[in-house]
Amino acid sequence: MSNENRSSFTGKIGFVLAAAGSAVGLGNIWRFPYLAAKYGGGIFLLVYILLAITFGFALMTAEIAIGRKTGLSAIGAYRALNKKYSFIGYIAAIIPAIILPYYSVIGGWVTKYLYAFVSGGAGAAAGDSYFTGFISQTGEPIFWFLAFIGITALVVLCGVEKGIEKVSKVMMPILVVLSVVIAVYSVCMPGALEGVKYYLLPDFSKFSATTVLAAMGQLFYSMSLAMGIMITYGSYMKKDVNLESSVSQIEIFDTGIAFLAGLMIIPAVFVFSGGTPEALGKGPSLMFVTLPKVFETMPAGTVVGVAFFLLVLFAALTSSISLFETVVSIVCDKTKLSRRLSCLVVFVFSVALGLLSSLGYGPLGNVTIIGLQFLDFFDFISNSVLMPIVAFLTCIFVGYVIKPKTVIEEVELNAKFKKKRLFEVIIKYVAPICIVLILVSSVLDAFGIFKI
Repeated sequence: MSNENRSSFTGKIGFVLAAAGSAVGLGNIWRFPYLAAKYGGGIFLLVYILLAITFGFALMTAEIAIGRKTGLSAIGAYRALNKKYSFIGYIAAIIPAIILPYYSVIGGWVTKYLYAFVSGGAGAAAGDSYFTGFISQTGEPIFWFLAFIGITALVVLCGVEKGIEKVSKVMMPILVVLSVVIAVYSVCMPGALEGVKYYLLPDFSKFSATTVLAAMGQLFYSMSLAMGIMITYGSYMKKDVNLESSVSQIEIFDTGIAFLAGLMIIPAVFVFSGGTPEALGKGPSLMFVTLPKVFETMPAGTVVGVAFFLLVLFAALTSSISLFETVVSIVCDKTKLSRRLSCLVVFVFSVALGLLSSLGYGPLGNVTIIGLQFLDFFDFISNSVLMPIVAFLTCIFVGYVIKPKTVIEEVELNAKFKKKRLFEVIIKYVAPICIVLILVSSVLDAFGIFKI
């Protein structure tokens, strides 16, 4: 895939919606509300927004600029700017290849729950043992995993403009509308006001260093940073598109959906599950155990459940598409294979690796790595270890090797870089320190030495 005939988005709207779709995923829908409830509600929300418009802005700008300047995916992009630092691209390339398989397994779970609610199984889905009974099976979780990753592969196979961009232009507006509708419904329920207050009003007595670390960790997870995605999408970005304003719009989309997810979930759980943030279970238990129980007790709960899981499915698909495309782009750039063959290679690899995660709660349930089941291990290695390492190396690379001026010049091809000074300070001084803290705390937390 040469730079001369490289695919591209048709314009700014296509790029922003596709990149925002990548950023908006499962992390926004269930991980953000859980962390907001755990770390003080309004104060966590405030810290997250401040970090998104500073820390997140700088990293996303750097990655998209690197991609557009070189017209290459992660491995080629770093090598083109400085051959000695091409190893950063290789590390970055590993991350989406690890995430895509297990993410698609979770996407299969979402698809299964949507089917259950549509087919009249909402009551059964709210049962205490429904989720564990489902994921501990062999055949059914694999079926839904294959269905989800199959849809993802078909979209990517259609290409950047006809596949990713077209799907994003349909899914993202629907996703926003569904988020608003469900959030309004949740907020208007009798007794929801306490949850709204907890979520929106900052309580500064709950502020701590762990609040900041948790918010920064969520930022990586939520904004598709440090995994080569934004470099890949940047390589498809036309030179006449305003890069700075595009980044700002992606952040608005991403943070807006996360904000609405909090409004959807926190007030509802306050109303129907005891009125305490502790009722929000971490990870899968929130989306697949707690919320079906909430929907069961709601008026028109089945309808709301269908809308919610459709929303989550769209969010999961837009992210899985970007993960799949990033790996396909890397394979195309490195091997010069056609898009069709590259898609097939990525599909087969992802299915093979994803089967470990799918079977990890059933037949392979007794097999663990450092005490973690396959899915949890892949999540830990990619999100808690490799992503902070890539982000740190990228900051050093941009801040001290190619210098911030390389990114600034790319941003200023067609418009003045209004936040130039902020970008320089964050990328050279603030971000590297913060990222090291995230990495250290995440690893210590995983081994039970220090709990965030």
